[in-house]
Amino acid sequence: MVSKQDILNANILLVDDQLVNIKLLEKLLRQAGFSSIFSTTQPTEVKSLYFDNGIDLILLDIRMPDMDGFAVMAELQAEIENDYLPILVVTAELTSQTRERALSSGARDFITKPFDQAEVIQRIINMIEVRLLHKQILLQNETLEEQVRQRTQELEDSRLEIIKRLGRAAEYKDNETGNHILRMSHFAQMLAKAVGLSQEQTDNILLAAPMHDIGKIGIPDSILLKPGKLEPDEWAIMQTHVTIGADLLAGTDIPLLEMARNIALSHHEKWDGSGYPRGLSGTAIPIEGRICAICDVFDALTSERPYKKAWPIEEAVAFLRQQKGQHFDPQLVDLFEAILDEVLSYRSAHLDEAAVNRLAD
Repeated sequence: MVSKQDILNANILLVDDQLVNIKLLEKLLRQAGFSSIFSTTQPTEVKSLYFDNGIDLILLDIRMPDMDGFAVMAELQAEIENDYLPILVVTAELTSQTRERALSSGARDFITKPFDQAEVIQRIINMIEVRLLHKQILLQNETLEEQVRQRTQELEDSRLEIIKRLGRAAEYKDNETGNHILRMSHFAQMLAKAVGLSQEQTDNILLAAPMHDIGKIGIPDSILLKPGKLEPDEWAIMQTHVTIGADLLAGTDIPLLEMARNIALSHHEKWDGSGYPRGLSGTAIPIEGRICAICDVFDALTSERPYKKAWPIEEAVAFLRQQKGQHFDPQLVDLFEAILDEVLSYRSAHLDEAAVNRLAD
């Protein structure tokens, strides 16, 4: 609701090239209790006065030299979007043509010279009330929109947190602990950017890559944690982690989870078709799978595990080069080398605890 005091406190702008008319209107307004009154005899000042002072109502003369009221309204209309333009036209000759043109230019009402004090004040009160109600509605809408944005962001944050924790679930069953998931997913995002994928795709790769081995949840510990070499039948079971992961992530129309499923299913495919589970080759392997294959292998090679020492960076890069066109997409290997400095910078800031302790010693 709009109170009487809200109306009397409204910001009113008087525009007339004749100072005597401004003085008369100002006197009428102050006698009625209005306290915030601005005025100008220069039509060119209207736009700045309107925006600088949060004007709630303009009393605008039509017949002015150089820039008439119609030009003033046109200038304001060009600057105002989705808002209520509060203009009360003041004129000595209110012909039907003038009325029609003023209304089409943005005027909301009219008062004629000479003024009838009671009529002028009532029309002003009516227009200000509409203006203030309009502002209240806009504020309420902005508040609701902000609440919706906050709630949407909360839901998005919750969804992403669940996805991140799902990605970490496989770590707790595997030897790949520490920051491997964090590093390889960021490497994958960097490589995706180098490839030229869209912002949405690169963001999704960052969030989906941690789920690449989620299927290991379904692999028996006797196989997953076996310290020695796997027997052929055990290796066949181990390979099923990609289809298990794909099944866990299937049945959704969420682009992020669709990408996660593609990565889980394809990150062990090889460029020459010798990978698993489907023996895909070349560009038949989804780009996200080809990207994650390189980043996963590189970080695994350069990370220390209970069953192996970390490879030197140079040897890991040499392995990628050696496997160009066999295991890995040749173009992606070249791009990975091109961003290697960025990769190593991130890696050095997110080393596993064992590596940090070794460096400290």
